[in-house]
Order: sequence, then C-alpha cells, then structure tokens
Amino acid sequence: MVPMTQQPFSAAALRGAVDLSGLGKRPGQAPAAPGSTPGEASSASGDPALRQADDATFESVVNGSMTVPTVLVLWTPQVPESVQHAQALAQLSREYEGRFVVVGVELSANPGIVQALTPVLQQTFGQVDALPIVLGLLQGQPMPFYLGVQDTSQLRPLFDKFLEAAVANGVTGRADVGEVPSQEPAQDEEDAPLSPLHQQAYDAIEAGDLDGAATAYEQALQADPGDDEARLGLGQVRLLRRTQDLDVDATRQAAAERPSDVAAQVAAADLELVGGHVEDAFLRLVDTVRVTSGDERNQAREHLLELFEVIGAQDPRVAAARRSLTAALF
Repeated sequence: MVPMTQQPFSAAALRGAVDLSGLGKRPGQAPAAPGSTPGEASSASGDPALRQADDATFESVVNGSMTVPTVLVLWTPQVPESVQHAQALAQLSREYEGRFVVVGVELSANPGIVQALTPVLQQTFGQVDALPIVLGLLQGQPMPFYLGVQDTSQLRPLFDKFLEAAVANGVTGRADVGEVPSQEPAQDEEDAPLSPLHQQAYDAIEAGDLDGAATAYEQALQADPGDDEARLGLGQVRLLRRTQDLDVDATRQAAAERPSDVAAQVAAADLELVGGHVEDAFLRLVDTVRVTSGDERNQAREHLLELFEVIGAQDPRVAAARRSLTAALF
C-alpha cells in the first residue's frame, strides 16, 4: 500500500500539466458535448456508479469532468484487488449521492490513456509499484490520489477535499449512480454532517466568498487548534485569495527582473503552486532563501513553510524541498 498524496485541490492546480483533450478524438469526429456522461456503464457489473472507459471513449470522460467530478481507477484483471477496489469506490460514490462518478480503465487495453497520464504519475509517485492507480479528474485535469488498495473508511477526507475544490471551481453536477443498497449502515451510524464552521466555510467557498471561508476556518482553528482539516482548508483559501487578482505576466516579469526581491518571488511562487508547478514554486523560494539574509530570508522561509502546509507534509515533494531548505540555511 502506498500512502495517499495531499494535493492542492483546485482545478487550476494542474491546468496545462497534462493534455487529455485529444484522447478518443478521431479525424473528422466532433467533440463530445461538455455535459456528456463520463464513460459508459460497466457491462460486467451493470453498476451505474462504475463506468468503464477506453482510448476511444475517453474524450467523453474528460468532457464529463467539466460538470461532474470524476475518479479514475486504472486496474488490471491480473490484480483482482484492483477491480474490487474500483467497486468499493463506486459504493462510496453512491454514499456521496453521485457527487462524483467512478470511471475504470483497464491498463493493458488502453495504452493511449496510460501514455497521457504517465508524466503526472511519474512526477507524483516516481515508480508506480502498486495497483490500482487512483486519480481525480476535474475540469479535464488529472490529480493523482494514491496507489494500491486503500481502506475506503479512511478515504472520506480525501474525497471531501476533492469535492470542496470542485465546488470552488463551479463543478457541482451529479451523476446517476443508483441507490445506496439496503445493507448500508442505518442513519444513526452514518458519518456525522460537517461541523457548523466547516459547513460555513464550504458554503462561503461555493458562493465565491473566500474572505468568509477564511474567517470560518480561522474560527474553527480557534475552537480546536488540532483541526487539521481547517488548517489545510485555510491554507488553500489564503493561497487562492492571494492569487486571484494577480497579473500573471507582470508577476512573472517582476520575479525574473528582481531575483532577490522577496515579495516578487513569493507572488511568483504562489502562482506556480496554483498552476500545479509545485516543485518550481518550492525551488524558487529555496533559491530566494539562498540569496537573502536577515528578515528577508526569514520571510521567504516562512512563506515556503506555509506552502508546505498547503500541499501536505506527507507529499514527497515537500520532503525533498525541506531537505533543500535545510541545505540552503546551513
């Protein structure tokens, strides 16, 4: 089992990183409608919550993710547990009332999909050494989640963050995934609803009120300093708030012209992180620490630590950047 990654969940986080738009498009074929249903229902199980896609139909999956958050499961019949995990995620999709749909892809039969996803998988995981491979797909962009079979009872925080990002980016459609089977836990055994402050933050994000969301997360942390969900949410909201009005070209130009200007480098690093260039953002601030001193060096260091919190301490890119930061400081 390979630990789950913690991504900066926004559609912008991987925009431009991987182009999936051409998969499945044959010469002279019109693109599928943006609202088309991702993939096709699994003929093996007949489960509407578990669709199957191939190289020829994958364009509809990409287009479907513009309106319905999509979870890709890359499986193989040689690893039966990977098939079973896809079925377990479909059940989770039903429990979430279709707020995301699960699409299975058989690895050996679909080299086009595998080739398109390989760069982002290598960047995140390095060597893929466990199956299934599970990714989110939001507005056509892939977000690697984890490798190997995971306990679905521990996956809710991951999917909650994924859906928060979907709402923040206007991806709020639902899929017809069928009814939750009768053997599901009774109402009093189901997970409790969001706390009032978390619900307040979620509603504010949905309404585009980043200031309101930040306030709600701050209040949640005041009430419970150990609330990791609120800490991560606050970091992501602050990042989006800092970058929403930045002029991309002007920010990049200022950073290129003033390599020792901490404010310019911080702004550029924020944009890189939102754009999915996580390692570039970290490297930029590590380099800034190297060429500055005193209060300016401390400012760059503290901002880098804040960006670590946005990505998550378990992410291998954070661990690598921490080592680089230590070398730059000492």
